[in-house]
Amino acid sequence: MASTPELSVVIPVFNEIDNLDRLCEELAGALGAFAFEAVMVDDGSTDGSLDRYPALQERHSWLRVVRHPRNSGQSAAICTGARVASAPLLATIDGDLQNDPADIAKLLEVWREQPADGHVLVVGNRVNRRDTWLRRFSSRLANRVRSVVLKDNCMDTGCSLKIFRRDDFMVMPQFDHMHRFLPALFVREGMRVINVPVNHRPRTAGKSKYGVGNRLWVGIVDLLGTRWLLKRRFRMTAVERLKLGDE
Repeated sequence: MASTPELSVVIPVFNEIDNLDRLCEELAGALGAFAFEAVMVDDGSTDGSLDRYPALQERHSWLRVVRHPRNSGQSAAICTGARVASAPLLATIDGDLQNDPADIAKLLEVWREQPADGHVLVVGNRVNRRDTWLRRFSSRLANRVRSVVLKDNCMDTGCSLKIFRRDDFMVMPQFDHMHRFLPALFVREGMRVINVPVNHRPRTAGKSKYGVGNRLWVGIVDLLGTRWLLKRRFRMTAVERLKLGDE
């Protein structure tokens, strides 16, 4: 890109070919007033998405595409996007259009209200879930258990809409499913979490990659592992280490 963007929007996608065009159009409409780029990380799609990207990049100069050779999971895709992003500030959003791209600007506004030297994670909180009752119930239960166990000050960790500094993210431990525990990891490192109400929409194309089974059982194992990780923290938080680096 000609100049360094203010914001890099990291979008993990896997077999979302029917959502790609509309997603890019909505991003352009929502963020047209900002200096931004979108890093779309294709996590080994097999639905023909690769053939769609060149035309999208021709229409949208701010779009970058990175491809995993095989499906490696949402957390791996976010980590890849963060590594190649150009901007000092990152936003994450799902590629299934259930998140509203217009809410990125809303989170960015909250971010800008914080102290310039602050280490903050701004997290979306889906106030009107447009999912089945079973998914809403399991999500509510998981959020409650996670909040009690990890004390992460997050109302809806399953919401992919988040904004944070790239430098803050890069000092976090990276592991499979880490995206579900970002608030706890930020709190662990002496950083703040701010919850912001956001929109949520029904899925109109493609298929969900998650069900109760691969959320619930994997989530329990991950929760226990993350709890262990939080107890094995450094004596010095990441905020303290980053401040030493600035001196």
